[in-house]
Amino acid sequence: MKRIFLASFVVAAALAAQPLDPAKLLQPPTDAWPTYNGDYTGRRYSPLTQINRSNVNTLNLAWTRRFTAGAAVQIKATPLAVNGILYFAVPDNAWAVDARSGRELWHYTWESKGGIHIGNRGFGMYGDWLYFETPDCYLISLDAKTGKLRWNHQIANVKQEYFCTSAPLVIKNHIIIGVGGDSLDLPGYLESRDPETGEVQWRWNSTPRPGEPGSETWPSKLSMEHGGGMTWLSGTYDPALNLYYLGTGNPNPVHAAQSRKGDNLYTCSIVALNPDTGKIVWYYQVSPHDTHDWDNVETPILIDGQFKGQPRKMLAQAARNGYFVLLDRTSGQNLLTAPFVETLNWAKGIDAKGRPVPDPAKDPKTDGVLVSPNSSGVANWFAPTFNPDTGLFYTHATESYAVYWLTDTEETPEGYGGRDQSVWSQNLLQAIDYKTGKIVWSHRYPNQGGSRSGLLSTAGGLLFGGDPTGNLIAWDPANGKILWHAGLHTAVSNAPITFEMDGRQYLVVGAGDTLYTFTLPR
Repeated sequence: MKRIFLASFVVAAALAAQPLDPAKLLQPPTDAWPTYNGDYTGRRYSPLTQINRSNVNTLNLAWTRRFTAGAAVQIKATPLAVNGILYFAVPDNAWAVDARSGRELWHYTWESKGGIHIGNRGFGMYGDWLYFETPDCYLISLDAKTGKLRWNHQIANVKQEYFCTSAPLVIKNHIIIGVGGDSLDLPGYLESRDPETGEVQWRWNSTPRPGEPGSETWPSKLSMEHGGGMTWLSGTYDPALNLYYLGTGNPNPVHAAQSRKGDNLYTCSIVALNPDTGKIVWYYQVSPHDTHDWDNVETPILIDGQFKGQPRKMLAQAARNGYFVLLDRTSGQNLLTAPFVETLNWAKGIDAKGRPVPDPAKDPKTDGVLVSPNSSGVANWFAPTFNPDTGLFYTHATESYAVYWLTDTEETPEGYGGRDQSVWSQNLLQAIDYKTGKIVWSHRYPNQGGSRSGLLSTAGGLLFGGDPTGNLIAWDPANGKILWHAGLHTAVSNAPITFEMDGRQYLVVGAGDTLYTFTLPR
């Protein structure tokens, strides 16, 4: 049974919702935030300047609203802001709210068949149709005006312990969706679905099948069939090159790698695919033969600029393994690889292709081995941002150490095959010069550990994000100076967005079960 709730006094407002102009997906976000990262580049950079360094300390709370759904709600999704309405999802639930007031327009509930309810990253939108994934791996399409179900299609079998969290990415007439899974050894894949019918247009296997390119990096058919490489997060897209860029998850079995000798493509990689066919154009593997659960799904940000005196079309990623990589996005050629924290000890160096060379001495051991970072990694799914005004790439990062144990020593291990125990961690905000990989400034949070948030940068000379203790903060992106903060009831759980509406700039952020919206006083 699927249920939909409509508040009668706002039905008329819901029905007035307007379709998304597809041109908005090709523009920097101003009067809309129409996709997970704001636009196709993944920069999470807004050209708006109304809220700026000179007035950010006067920001006021415009409205706040708490959301309930029969269970604890945590808003990890990036809301879409389209024509005065915010659309967002949590596991099994989705809402539309009036962006001016926070009033609920509609609430859709999906009756789950199971799955791990770890989070949901939000919607994709095509015209006046919305798309989101459920923990039990269904793709749901709703009518944006009413919240009514158009159709649902199964993406993966929850009985195999797949679960789904990513925000669909709309490219032309393709709804691109991914899968997740941790408990059992499963193969990852990516699909494109028809926006009208939900039928599969193509599927790309992130762990290849025998005879497919990349299969030579696995020792057997069995190892590929259980190889991992989940497609956890939305990627980015270059319409001029017609290339879709995606980071892939870790190989399985996790930690215990004796049955999967080799590089294990295309796990822990950045791949470029043709979105019309799903064919791979190039790849770059950031963590060859991973043994530490370092998914490489962090956002691959597209940068157009100078590198060594020459204009380049580039792609940058701050990876979970602790290395910042810069690639030529037309070819996948490595331009730069550099650590972005000081504690890393798992690699012996960088090879000729710019890849870290794993140190076998740091593989999990039956009697334990001390490794930096822990399995949560230096970066994780929390959105980074790139500011073209400063030329700096910003990411939350964690320095950490953990003891890794190997618990399954069989020739064909299963599942995790090991575990790690974190012994120390410290959260930071890092500003990285994309041309050199050097840290320009660093903000070290006073407490150890804690949560991390996504980030947003603007042409108003601001960098927004959350700290581990419940503050929403605005930094000067040039030097890291704190310009403003607001204490929320809990830590920021998504990434801030900004948009202009009725001539005013708004800032929206999620913290736990609540949306907070700020603007300047009139």
